[in-house]
Amino acid sequence: MSIITISRLYGSGGSEVAEKVAGMLKWTLLDNAVVDEVAARLGVSPAEVAAREERVSSLAERLASAMALGSQEWLSPIAAATRPATDEELLEVTRHVLDEAISAGSVVVVGRGAQSMLAERTDALHVFCYASRPALIRRSMQRDKLGWEEAEKLVDDTNANREKYVRAHWNRNWKSHENYHLSLNTDWLGIEGAAETIVAVAKLRLPAAR
Repeated sequence: MSIITISRLYGSGGSEVAEKVAGMLKWTLLDNAVVDEVAARLGVSPAEVAAREERVSSLAERLASAMALGSQEWLSPIAAATRPATDEELLEVTRHVLDEAISAGSVVVVGRGAQSMLAERTDALHVFCYASRPALIRRSMQRDKLGWEEAEKLVDDTNANREKYVRAHWNRNWKSHENYHLSLNTDWLGIEGAAETIVAVAKLRLPAAR
């Protein structure tokens, strides 16, 4: 089995690239399905997991979580069971979900710090999808149906949160080239071209892709 992780700037189309790569290789795609599985295991809604993944909790959220943990002995069993999951619990469950999926066969993993979580594995190809800032904003405008200023804020905030997430949990620079085997400009290559490039490299380097 082999792994391809695809990290992506918001607006680069990295999720679409990952979907095409998984389809071309006939591997399992781990993207939104991860959200659903993590939510099921934590007993929360997929929307809650989606809203919290790839971002670091605010100070207020961390304080609320710490207070909930510290006061569990005073809570009823139902209240204790329904307290919000901590960032660490969310990350640990995500790690288990990924490990189980990987043990079942070759996978393409989108985001979620997988390039750092799986950095020590020798059977992984780590990819970073990027594009110029104007291209990121234009794609967000089209996909999210936003004006320029709204899309600009969404792109900047989402990418800043992803960077903080990787820094907080793995003390790595999310965008640094040394974290990846390939960095691809999706604005220049296009979604199809980026996917074809990844598959070509995978066939050279990953036994399961040949």
